[in-house]
Amino acid sequence: MGSIDAGTLRHRVRIEVLGPLLDSNGDSIQDEQTGALAQTWVEVATVWAAIEPLSAREFIQSAATQSEVTARMVMRYRDGLTLDMRFVHVRTGRPDVIYNPRGFLADRDSGLDYLTIPVGAGVGQGQ
Repeated sequence: MGSIDAGTLRHRVRIEVLGPLLDSNGDSIQDEQTGALAQTWVEVATVWAAIEPLSAREFIQSAATQSEVTARMVMRYRDGLTLDMRFVHVRTGRPDVIYNPRGFLADRDSGLDYLTIPVGAGVGQGQ
């Protein structure tokens, strides 16, 4: 598979990373008692992806090597993705679904066409 058919990328996905919570002046908000900076999820990009739940067999096989992998996401290659990000499947008229990446697998041909991302459902790191 050298490239992705655009028609298979039918799910809207928002990529988010934890960032500082800012006040109306653009200053970071700090907890008065602990001094810790408040954080919130910040959008990095919105992309099209294919989200496929794992079959029962794949789910059982993945349990032996990686915990909590419930689906795979395929998207065009994107540099800079990290495991501390989260992927939000934006669904019109229904609640969004949050996925946490468990790894990033580049395509076999060039490594730059698409990524397969094993994901687990959840709220994301830090929440």
